[in-house]
Formats: sequence, C-alpha cells, structure tokens
Amino acid sequence: MFYREAGQFKTSYAADMAVFPLREDRIGLAAILLVAAVAIPLFGSGFLLNVVMIPFLIFALAAIGLNILVGYTGLLSLGTAGFMGVGAYACYKLTSAFPGVNIVVWVLASGLFSSAVGVLFGLPSLRIKGFYLAVATLAAQFFLSWCFIRIPWLVNYNISGAIEVPTRTLFGVPVTGPNAAPETRYLVVLAIVVLLTWVASNLVHGRIGRMWMAVRDMDLAAELIGIRLLPTKLLAFAVSSYFCGVAGALLVFLWYGSAEPDVFGIDQSFLILFMVIIGGLGSLLGSFLGAGLIYLLPIGLRAVLPALGIDVQPSTVEHLQFLIVGSLIIGFLIAEPHGLARLWQTVKQKLRVWPFPY
Repeated sequence: MFYREAGQFKTSYAADMAVFPLREDRIGLAAILLVAAVAIPLFGSGFLLNVVMIPFLIFALAAIGLNILVGYTGLLSLGTAGFMGVGAYACYKLTSAFPGVNIVVWVLASGLFSSAVGVLFGLPSLRIKGFYLAVATLAAQFFLSWCFIRIPWLVNYNISGAIEVPTRTLFGVPVTGPNAAPETRYLVVLAIVVLLTWVASNLVHGRIGRMWMAVRDMDLAAELIGIRLLPTKLLAFAVSSYFCGVAGALLVFLWYGSAEPDVFGIDQSFLILFMVIIGGLGSLLGSFLGAGLIYLLPIGLRAVLPALGIDVQPSTVEHLQFLIVGSLIIGFLIAEPHGLARLWQTVKQKLRVWPFPY
C-alpha cells in the first residue's frame, strides 16, 4: 500500500495510531529509560531512590489508573485511595498465606482483588454520572476505609489495622523488609511501572481506548453506534482499579515497609485526582508530569526556602503546598484544561519548527 507524507504529518492510519510517531520521541523515551534503569541506580543516592524516585513512580502508576477512568472514560471517581488499600491488604494477606511465592507475583495479583471491588462499585455508573457518580465513589472510599479498620480478617493483631511487611526475596535478593536495598526496590518498582504503562498505552491507543473515549465524549452517541455502555464502563473501572491496587501494594511493600489504614484516606484520593487534573486528563504522559509536580513540590519547597534564608516549619510547607496546588488547579482549568501534557506538546511543536514561525 502506498503512503505519502503531507508536510510534517503522516497520512497513513498506522501513523495516526502510533504511540510515538516521531523519531525524536522514540529517541527521547529510550534515553529516559536508559537513565532511569542504569544511571539512577548506579549513581543515585539513597535519598534520591527512597524519597524521590520510588514514590514518584508509584503515584504516577496510581494517576494512570485514575486517568483511565476520569480522563479516557469520563467517569469521575473519588475512591482511588480505597482501591489502593484493597490492593495493599490483598497483597499482605496473599504474602502471609503463601510465603513461598515470589513477591512480584502477589503484587501484580493484588490488583485483581482491587479490580473486582472496582467493578462492584462501578455498577451504578450505567444509571448515574457526573456529581452523583462522584458521590457514589466517595461512599466507596469511606466504606473501604471502614473495612480496613473494622473487619477482623484484615487486621494485624499486633497493631490494630496495620500492615507489617515481611522480608521476601527475588532470586535470593531481598526485595521487601528492612534488609532490602533501595536500588533493588527501585528497580522492581520501575520494571512494574514500565510494564503497566506499556499495557495502558496499548489499551488506550487500541479499540478499547476508542470505546472509552466515545463514551466520554457522548455516551448516547456511543450506544447508538453499537458500544455497550455497561461492559465498557465496568471494564474501565476494572482496569483503573487494577492499576490503583498494584500501586497500593507497591506503596506499602516497596516504599513504606508498613502502613496503617490512614494511609488510604480521602486525602490520598484527592491528591491523586489533583495529579491527573494538573498533569492532563486523557494523557499517560500527563500522569507522570502531574505526579512529579505535586509530589516533588514539598520536597522542592523544603530545599529552596532555606536556601533563600526563609526558615519555615513543616506545617507551613504543607500549607504552601495546598495553596500552590489549588492555584495551579484553578489556573489550568481556566487557561489550559488539558494540563501539563498539552503545554509540553505545544512547546515541542514550537521547537520542531523553530526558528521559522510557520
């Protein structure tokens, strides 16, 4: 089949559906992966790995899960932290019941339990949407938070409601527990996040993703062209909850080392929603950009303010973070609803044609 380029744009269907149609994008992605997989583990400090990179990747994965539901399908959810908690508690119970199984297997399997719970709470999405669906998922958040504290089967009897992570190995190398090296935990988190990001990219750029976006744009029109609304919406809830469940398991097992139910409170749900809004709805890249900005903001404030001679308390930094994040959300909703991802696309396009204006 014969294809021709029109100016700087490819005119073939395969080019339109390509994830990275430009060679520069592919080279840039390869360079980022090389730095993330080789340079950072070799030369990065323990602070960089433990405090910056590992939580950044985990929150980016949770933001991808929420973005699939909110950005690609148009279904607002406020129960993200609850689904993360389901994954964390499922991983804890599986690890305790089957200690001989590879921990990575249980981390990935824990998302299936979160997915099942997400489908259950996604059933009302056929009849309600918008604000009412947000309230329904908020109720799911409160119900799951109550379960983490009150259901005896989930409770660790040493510390009520807490998850205590045991030491588990991967090919003889400790991955979880106090003996796990930061480099090992970082590489495991990086591998899982890259794998699931690749899966999400294939989903949203394929037939399933087009169905989700059709439902997002106008569900009535999507139904008229043959898309079954309930299975499509439930699939979005299932996939989104799976990503959030795996992120929750990674959060506890490969970052915190132990956690209490408060970790999966409503504040966490709003934080991840802000990452999606600021990063860009309907953008996998935006999930990483939003997670990087919001998570790294307090770290940057603690580093920059003392350098400027401003002595601030931790509570002040937290208040400044809320103030800046709130201002950013209002600004992006007014000026650029598609968030940082659209700004990056605009800058990239201008750089491609620079120094010529047209």
